[in-house]
Amino acid sequence: MIITRSWAMPNHKTFDIKPIRALIDKYLTEVSIDPFANQSRLARFNNDIDPQYGCEFNLDALDFLKSFQDESVDTILFDPPYSPRQISECYKSLGLSVNMQTTQSSFWSNMKKEISRIVKPGGVVMTFGWNSGGIGKNNGFDIEEILMVAHGGWHNDTIVTVDRKNG
Repeated sequence: MIITRSWAMPNHKTFDIKPIRALIDKYLTEVSIDPFANQSRLARFNNDIDPQYGCEFNLDALDFLKSFQDESVDTILFDPPYSPRQISECYKSLGLSVNMQTTQSSFWSNMKKEISRIVKPGGVVMTFGWNSGGIGKNNGFDIEEILMVAHGGWHNDTIVTVDRKNG
């Protein structure tokens, strides 16, 4: 496993942070998806529940993941809201209800199960957040690389976990 630490200015557009973008460029393939794309268009298929971002799909992330066939995706950029507060802000701004299903751990577990189902053996999932949990051995993945990006001051680090599906 490769573990790297670098420093960069914080940016709410995660993929615009230089060391993170360099890591994405290293792993990104043609059959790639981004369930939480926001303004990013790095992946081949981009989704964001908020229609203001102009993605070709405006589905809940779990529904977006469910729309793919088994073992049909090479790379997933998985950059969900990092906290229940961020989920709540996003859903409420769209007039959607926030409940236990959207803020508890099963919310993430269900997405990880779908990710495991749709990623090809040997495929990669890049998870962005405040921890290095990734998709997990229980879902058939091994961590290949971790990038920690420190932002200085009291900002949380951004941690990128690169998982490769066993195959």
